[in-house]
Amino acid sequence: MNTTIINADEAKNFQTCVLTYGHFSTIHPGHIRYLRHARGLGEKLVVALIGDASSEKYPFNQSERAEALSLLGIADAVLLLNANELDQAITALKPAVLVLGNEYKDNQEIETTLAQQRQQGRSVQFHAGDIHYATADLLSGSERELRQQRRTLFKAACRRQGINTNQLLNAINAWGDTRLIVLGDTIVDQYAACEAIGMSAEAPVVVVRELERRNFIGGAAVVAAHISALGAQCDFISVVGADNTAELVRQELNAQAIGDGLTSDPSRPTTFKKRYVVENQKLFRVSRLEEHNLDAAVEEQVIAQLERLAPKVKGIVVSDFVYGVVTPRILEVVQHLAEQHNLLLFGDLQCSSQVGSVTRFEGFSLLCPNEREARLALQDKDSGLEQLSQRLLQITRSERMVMKLGPEGFIAYDRASNGQLSSQAFPALSVNPLDVAGAGDSLLALFATGLASGQAMMPTAALACCMAALAVETMGNTPISAAALRSNLQEVLLP
Repeated sequence: MNTTIINADEAKNFQTCVLTYGHFSTIHPGHIRYLRHARGLGEKLVVALIGDASSEKYPFNQSERAEALSLLGIADAVLLLNANELDQAITALKPAVLVLGNEYKDNQEIETTLAQQRQQGRSVQFHAGDIHYATADLLSGSERELRQQRRTLFKAACRRQGINTNQLLNAINAWGDTRLIVLGDTIVDQYAACEAIGMSAEAPVVVVRELERRNFIGGAAVVAAHISALGAQCDFISVVGADNTAELVRQELNAQAIGDGLTSDPSRPTTFKKRYVVENQKLFRVSRLEEHNLDAAVEEQVIAQLERLAPKVKGIVVSDFVYGVVTPRILEVVQHLAEQHNLLLFGDLQCSSQVGSVTRFEGFSLLCPNEREARLALQDKDSGLEQLSQRLLQITRSERMVMKLGPEGFIAYDRASNGQLSSQAFPALSVNPLDVAGAGDSLLALFATGLASGQAMMPTAALACCMAALAVETMGNTPISAAALRSNLQEVLLP
């Protein structure tokens, strides 16, 4: 759809439309959800865009913001306001429906304007856009078209942030002097490739024949493996059982030159997950694990490892799968060591099938929650993405954040030295992923490596976007090398 840029004199051609309103300083998936909801309420959609004369100042001028809205192709027109004159937009357009974000619900400055809209028999809605954790994009275009569209969005994000190809390539070359600790739960993922035989005559279940199986280190262990493969130095601190699975983990760590800070606990087996796969489709997963917190003696051994290694590194990555390794006391020690040795802290808490809250990570340099985890932690299913993200940043006092949105990509939040927050959305570059299980681990690894080496947030986010696209293209958690990342980056940024 072509979007027209109009002023108040041209608004008569769009009267009785659906009207939306805002500054749209940085377009992200939350805005797209909001606009798509409004799009479905009538034949014509107009965005009233707050002007540069508004008392609020934005990093991009109105012309740039209008161009970004036009590229989305969702609205029929963008109405340019001088400042924030919602009343003038309503007078000019006489909208059948006015749709505002939830953040305007308690805004007393527009109460009179909204009352006039309602008195004239026209509707007012507050909506943040429908929340969903999957995508139907493949129903609306070919894989090739969608891939090109997302690459165009990625390039636009890089342009807006002043990021160029040479800058990103040079950043990859600078990771060799960076050393990190990764702390968290060890998981071994086994993938069993199967052949479907048919339905059982005894019960309504699918019968498969196992053809081949392969083991991958997962959980926090694969975060360490990614960091090492990217060229940085890494030590891994975790707890494993006294079993053959633990030996497999030790062998992998040694093969990938990762420092072995493993503590054995005979009371808990090494967490093991087996996935049955038929022609790249996962049927189900069987997990063998213990979720209780560590015993005091084992906890002391983990703390001793942290205290031994902390003076040698630039940061600590906490990858918590809520299986009991990252206890409250160990987390307190991590925060104390960060203060003592001026370390960066990077945190990710994954609770897809466990009970946990990312709010337990306070004062971190970077948090990497996904939207579902953030909403569960804050018990908030109604707020828009921007409200949700800013509230989580405020509660955790995190310096930066990555809000992961699955097939919609992620939003990177950065804080300037004066405390001002900025954000940029990056799309998911992979259109039809093979295995999404390790995407978050790869993101965490790259953000930790990049930021610990002294890189800025947004160039690191651009590299992380390419990293995640590579991670979901193979079945199982395979570490992504710096060479593979460099090659993918050059391909994505081709003219």
